[in-house]
Amino acid sequence: MATEPGSVTDPSGLARVPGPWYHAQVPGTAAGAIRAIDGAAAAAAKTDAVDWWFVTDVCGDGPGPWRLEFDGLASHAEVWAGDDLVLSSESMFVPAAVELASRPGTVTLAIRFPSLDAALRRRRPRGRWRSSLVSAQGLRWIRTSLLGRAPVFGGVPAPVGPWRAARLHDGAAPVLSDRHVVTTVEGGAGVLDLAVRVHRSAAPAPVVRLGDLTVDGTIVDSGPGAQEVRAHLRVPDVRLWWPHTHGIPVTYPLSVVLGEHVVDLGAVGFRTVCAARGDGGFRLSVNGVDVYCRGAVWTPVDPVGLGGRDQTRATLERVVGAGLNMVRVPGTAVYEDAAFWDDCAELGVMVWQDAMLSTFDPPDDQPFLDLLTAEVEAVLRPLSGNPALTVFSGGSETEQQPAMLGLAVPHMTAVHDVIPAVVGRTAPGVVPVSSSPTSPPGSDALATHVGTGIAHYFGVGGYRLPPSDVRQARVRFAAECLAFSIPPSDAAIEAEFGSLAAAGHHPRWKAAVPRDNGASWDFEDVRDHYVRTLFGEEPSTVRWSDPERYLALGRAAVCEVFAATLGFWRRPDSGCDGALVLALRDLEPGAGWGLLDSDGRPKAPWFVMRRMSLPVAVLLAEDGLDGLRIDALNDSDHTVVGELRVQVHTRTGARAFDVTEPVTLAGHAARRWSLDTVLGRFTDATHVHRFGPRGYESVTVTLSSEDGVVAESVHLVGGPARALERTVGLTAVARQAAPGDWVVDVGTDGAAQYVHLELRGFEPADSWFHLPPGGARIVPVRRTGTADAVTGHVRALNSVAVTPVVQVCT
Repeated sequence: MATEPGSVTDPSGLARVPGPWYHAQVPGTAAGAIRAIDGAAAAAAKTDAVDWWFVTDVCGDGPGPWRLEFDGLASHAEVWAGDDLVLSSESMFVPAAVELASRPGTVTLAIRFPSLDAALRRRRPRGRWRSSLVSAQGLRWIRTSLLGRAPVFGGVPAPVGPWRAARLHDGAAPVLSDRHVVTTVEGGAGVLDLAVRVHRSAAPAPVVRLGDLTVDGTIVDSGPGAQEVRAHLRVPDVRLWWPHTHGIPVTYPLSVVLGEHVVDLGAVGFRTVCAARGDGGFRLSVNGVDVYCRGAVWTPVDPVGLGGRDQTRATLERVVGAGLNMVRVPGTAVYEDAAFWDDCAELGVMVWQDAMLSTFDPPDDQPFLDLLTAEVEAVLRPLSGNPALTVFSGGSETEQQPAMLGLAVPHMTAVHDVIPAVVGRTAPGVVPVSSSPTSPPGSDALATHVGTGIAHYFGVGGYRLPPSDVRQARVRFAAECLAFSIPPSDAAIEAEFGSLAAAGHHPRWKAAVPRDNGASWDFEDVRDHYVRTLFGEEPSTVRWSDPERYLALGRAAVCEVFAATLGFWRRPDSGCDGALVLALRDLEPGAGWGLLDSDGRPKAPWFVMRRMSLPVAVLLAEDGLDGLRIDALNDSDHTVVGELRVQVHTRTGARAFDVTEPVTLAGHAARRWSLDTVLGRFTDATHVHRFGPRGYESVTVTLSSEDGVVAESVHLVGGPARALERTVGLTAVARQAAPGDWVVDVGTDGAAQYVHLELRGFEPADSWFHLPPGGARIVPVRRTGTADAVTGHVRALNSVAVTPVVQVCT
């Protein structure tokens, strides 16, 4: 229930308030409770404007004392048990616990979350600079999320409530209150050191289990009601944990046995991680192997209720299926729960974790620093030993903000002293970073510079530079990049907004388009700029007459810059060792930054990024007077033995060249060719020399092994601006490749640009790809609804004709 700020200060006063009461789910938020009654009202809820009360009755049976635990209360909170105020919390990110005397029968628990708006009216010392992200500068003092509090997040409500699990333990079983694990690798063996603190355990001989190994633990401290248990284990010939792109992500279950009780301590892994920074870059190596990091900035799958366990798992599985190996949890969001981290370890996804600091001047006030210390420890200690945690950063744009305001970056105790110290002693196997972005240690470069250190690169994107800028920007590691307002599918737009005509200036549509605070433009303007410069069409004119083509051109423009930028960065000689796109998933329906829409469905550039990110991939790119460059990359730990096939088609559709050569591509290796070298003659296939009219239409390169096609890439010669033809002769046939498994066979007579499948009840594994003249592709599709058969249509950007999907019986 909501009450006016300060009008009710203890549970007894709630009887005077008429309501309404909302049924609340815990873990959950006030906005989540409103959503359960009226979804539309949740987005508009001003949750910071009022006090919120969460009240429930719990059974008091069982032996005392009780231990009441909250994993997260957002943001300030007061907890009553009956008439007693038993706990106060000042941070959304620090767990809170209290011991209660035994209470038979039933006890009423009540939690008050005071209005954050009211708290922000309190005058506090100003920072050395103003954050450009938000208007309420007092937020720098409050340990809470910027979700719903920064305009860039659009219609997402601010999180208020018991957003993490709440537990009431009786005295019948031991309760884990602290856990610290350090894993190292020494000479092929895994070494684990464990320290846990357990309440209500009288077991004289604790036993620690790691996989199939068992050792006796040592009780080093036995205070009133608690024991500290330590153990040291050594695993000979340990199986290392790898990011899934480079090997197998092996983990070991860890537990401690206390008498008849087994306390699960989660899964741990053994791996080494280091960062090379000596040459001004930032290159991560895992187990001694350099890793090209590719992925996206993580966003909560349920930004309203902060739940969504199944969606989180499904989203991470998509990450793995797309060949992405890293996500970054930014300082503008929330720390994810234990299940997220378990999934990342199991699936082989590296995590770059920011402290929840962003653009503010973090106070040097000692109580603030103590609270921040407790926060970082509360994040790291439960995660210690989890191999997915790879990088820990002191925040998002914490150093960049003063630099962008023309100030010298000052020493920030929180960022430069407190956080690195906590990371060093708590997670010694994790790479520390002062903030994101940041210049190399000891460098005089600014955090705004993109050619050294860790960059947030939006030259291609927000700053509207041509795709060629990526070659001269010399980005070494992009912890954020390529922010575009990306339209979801036509079907998603029609379902949410009623018509494709809403795309553009409809207020609901514009509300979901990202926009920097105070800017006179938004990221849809950015996308339209690239439509104009890449395809030579005026987007506003197309939008008025043909909203469907306007949206298709916008998606294709984003695909084009993704291909140019990410394709260049993944080349082994690009000098770039990582690229994380902003962002992985939309927070609300519409054309947000996400590669996935707010329901987790892929948008157009997802497919482009996937083809360039798979562990084994073929990249094609024009390299000026050197013609077409071919790169074959193998990040996996096994050797690919097969052949490279190169086909070149003329503008008439004839196959001018069809050449194969044997290829052996070792694990964790890459090879490079020029097209003319493979063909054995000069061709000017890319028409860079301009000798007469352009003679070639496309180049297709396929890497195959004995198991079939491993990777394939098609390059259309002549640039993205192509004539719109009446038809290119597309065909689309759906068939069952196996019982319950469907594929769509897509073929074309002429060169087809950005072929995309729009299906009902099914989702394609690939889309937004090119086909050469006479080309074909078999596209597996996955059922997402209740449809028994595949229906829909297939389009190409350079064709007016729309091809229906035809089903055949097999």
